[in-house]
Amino acid sequence: MSRHEHVLIDGPAGRIEVFVDPLEQPRGIALIGHPHPLFGGTADNKVVTTLARAFRDLGCVALRPSFRGVGGSEGEHDEGGLETEDLLAVHAWARQRFGALPLYLAGFSFGAYVITRVARRLADAGDPARRLVLVGTAAGHVEGARAYETGAVAADTVVIHGSADETVPLQNVLAWAEALELPVVVVPGADHFFHRRLHIIRSIIARAFAAPAP
Repeated sequence: MSRHEHVLIDGPAGRIEVFVDPLEQPRGIALIGHPHPLFGGTADNKVVTTLARAFRDLGCVALRPSFRGVGGSEGEHDEGGLETEDLLAVHAWARQRFGALPLYLAGFSFGAYVITRVARRLADAGDPARRLVLVGTAAGHVEGARAYETGAVAADTVVIHGSADETVPLQNVLAWAEALELPVVVVPGADHFFHRRLHIIRSIIARAFAAPAP
């Protein structure tokens, strides 16, 4: 990414590292979750920074927290449970700093799974996200003998997946989405990390947000 702020905020297990990609007059806040920390996932992942750029293009300040145990974030990995609490702490900090701007949530892989949990908690608390963007969403049984029971999301959620995803099979996400009657944007030939196709993610988001939400 281009110039960003590096901040440490207080979280449930100690410090949470957050990279803030700022704007002078933001029109929204985008909170973005990164891939699985035990498999090399960080806030500098190329899909994550692509999501941040896409939301900056839309006028949002982008927040890229490091999950617990990654970089400057304290605490131990908890398969999504305590990571949800950490992102809620980042959300509370963002509300104090940036005020009541529209909130958008986005995530990649494990981060997408955590973001669905955050979205549910915020909706239950009366501060729902304006919209979600999920890329390579962890759902069902995935590479590494892991399994995810990914919850329901709003009908206008933008779901993007690669047809050649070797980590989270496309069929997993289609099965999850089918029960929710949720459209999935499939990028032909894209692997889990969208090598040489990151620009397509940005264009999908730009088109989705240019059209009125249903």
